[in-house]
Amino acid sequence: MLQSLCQPILCDKLTHWVVSTHVLPNFANPMSKPSGKVFDFKLFGRILQYARPYKSMGIISLILTIILVPLSVVGPMLTKKAINTDIAVNHDRHALLITCLIWLGTLILRGVFQFYNAYITNLLGQKIIKDMRISLYKHILDLKLQFFDQTPIGTLITRVTSDMEVIEDVFSEGVIVILNQMLLVLAVIIAMIYIDWKLALLSLSVFPVLLFATYLFQKATQASFQEVRIQVAKLNAFVQEHITGMNIVQIFNREEIELNKFKQINNDHKIANIKSIWYYSIFFPVVDILSTVSIAIVVWVAGKGILYGTTTSGELVEFMMFLGMLFVPIRQLSDKINTLQMGVVSSERIFKVFDTKTFIDDKGQLTSGKVNGDIEFRNVWFAYNDENWVLKDVSFSVKTGQTLAIVGATGAGKSSMINILGRFYEFQKGDITVDGKDLRDYKIDNIRKNISIVLQDVFLFSDSIANNITLYNKNITPAQIQHAAAVIGAQDFIKNLPEQYNFNVMERGAMLSAGQRQLISFIRAYVQNPSILILDEATSSIDTETERLIQHAIEKLTEHRTSIIIAHRLATIQRADKILVLDHGRVMEEGTHQELLRKGGFYKKLYEIQFEKQEKVA
Repeated sequence: MLQSLCQPILCDKLTHWVVSTHVLPNFANPMSKPSGKVFDFKLFGRILQYARPYKSMGIISLILTIILVPLSVVGPMLTKKAINTDIAVNHDRHALLITCLIWLGTLILRGVFQFYNAYITNLLGQKIIKDMRISLYKHILDLKLQFFDQTPIGTLITRVTSDMEVIEDVFSEGVIVILNQMLLVLAVIIAMIYIDWKLALLSLSVFPVLLFATYLFQKATQASFQEVRIQVAKLNAFVQEHITGMNIVQIFNREEIELNKFKQINNDHKIANIKSIWYYSIFFPVVDILSTVSIAIVVWVAGKGILYGTTTSGELVEFMMFLGMLFVPIRQLSDKINTLQMGVVSSERIFKVFDTKTFIDDKGQLTSGKVNGDIEFRNVWFAYNDENWVLKDVSFSVKTGQTLAIVGATGAGKSSMINILGRFYEFQKGDITVDGKDLRDYKIDNIRKNISIVLQDVFLFSDSIANNITLYNKNITPAQIQHAAAVIGAQDFIKNLPEQYNFNVMERGAMLSAGQRQLISFIRAYVQNPSILILDEATSSIDTETERLIQHAIEKLTEHRTSIIIAHRLATIQRADKILVLDHGRVMEEGTHQELLRKGGFYKKLYEIQFEKQEKVA
């Protein structure tokens, strides 16, 4: 059960983090730092690994790309024939028609091949990013919760969504297109040299300047693309965080302040994009100027050749067409290399998530189904960071079927005990056993499916009540859901909803009250029939009437299973078999309700404070 609850628990953890963090997170974390390389072939090689299952599509696209090259260079040659032979020499309209029809046929054939090539490359890109996105999401699901404590949610959303879309462009508009343009440039240069090597060298004399300008352009745009991806991640993180915490924004009347912060982040995003646009606005005119200079050289030299009878008009037109075919691919080539660079920049960020190996060590071999629920902590020490100990030398035991209550002030370490019992975090010292076996000897999914947790802040997905209860566990039948609702006492309010169990609760259960959401979470726990039940402040945010229902539900839930109840309201735990009193991570007292009252220590003070508050309220 707890395995199926991992995602909602994770979301609760994330939501708690973003709402409690009231400033823009630090985005300059190691996961966001670029490598600074103009092009990283190692990263590109890692992307290509995802293309292996679709190598047949890649081969077909490669073949089509190679075929397109000769089909592209046929046009100028046919034009030369039409002008020099069919028109100037033979004056043969029939031959001219045949030449034009051949040219038209090659254009149609080229268009067909271009269509299939574009379709296959785009399809290949979509299949690759589908696999990469699934793999990345699976990887994220397996990461420690500690990773999410330190990483903005919006940054991860950017990695899974927009960064992936950029990688798709690598295949649809990058690699294959670049290869096609390079082969075309090579073919055109060879054809020009074959026609007139002197004229070809003169027309290509601008190439050193063009190559240097291209180098500067690539270097500048690569840096700007990195900045764009950083600003996109910042923008996504800010929007996600503040929409999630919109109630805080409105409650504290911070709309104007948050709008100004958004304007600044949005402006930074605009500036980053303008920088890349500025580089384009410089580079493309440079290419146009150089191409014009090259054409002017050809016109001047070939024009004199026509006057002196050493060059034909057909050769001039052919050369002009080849120059047009030369500079257009070069211009496109620079653009496509930028697309490739953007893809590599995005992949760098994605693979840094992949390379984050903050997993819970899952080397246990115990995979037996049900556990009895006999739990023991022996001298357990735990810290979220370094040696800032949250739990200090904690020892206690709870037998199968018993109810253990844990009380203490906020920050005493109560929820941390649940986190390490469910193996969401790793404890550093001591031993924890379940049924006498070391907790780490169990497979994680096995120990988690035997635990159900009911949290204070209930997370519900934008889905039906039934799906929020089962979490798409197909082994849970509608009859079991209805039976659980009847036991918990929630069937009345569910039946009054428009679509009853098919009612969509919307995002985070916005269509339900806090008490109703809590009842849904109790049903969710009940239908899983866990061996160990954990209630983490499950009654702290509900009204008195709902609390009566939940007290009844708790009695049903805790029957014949080990239960751990974390509560501030001491009235809810008086029947517990054992009460543990925590203070600053240490166990201060242990015993039943009456035993602890007789000791006159921490528990009695907490009880008296609450009792006095209740009397004042009354």
